[in-house]
Amino acid sequence: LQTVRALLNNNSTVTVLRSGLHAVFNEQSLDVTKNLFREKFRNPKKRQKNIQFKCLKNLISSLTSSTDIRDLLSSFSSDLQTFVIKPSRSKEAFKKQASDFMLKWNILLSTVGKILTINRTDSFG
Repeated sequence: LQTVRALLNNNSTVTVLRSGLHAVFNEQSLDVTKNLFREKFRNPKKRQKNIQFKCLKNLISSLTSSTDIRDLLSSFSSDLQTFVIKPSRSKEAFKKQASDFMLKWNILLSTVGKILTINRTDSFG
């Protein structure tokens, strides 16, 4: 946690990281991962809305206004409330939604980390 705080306190590092993360979203390298997140249903209301991408984009956006780890965690917590906790109508629905979110969140972060490692090493400070 102290390492993360030290990185977030360095404005130039945050700028490079943010730029690298934006570039990842603009590259086609996430296309394979995006396909994993799309569930095709006949009923459009049940179509997956890529909430993990929304949460990550919101987190990246939060880096613009604040680099305080508490603010970033608060923003992420708010997204979890909006996208995972509130939509769950029962304990079972919550378990399924939370499990699905965590699995896909881990896949997304692993993919983003790989892309940054391979293509954007400067994003790591």
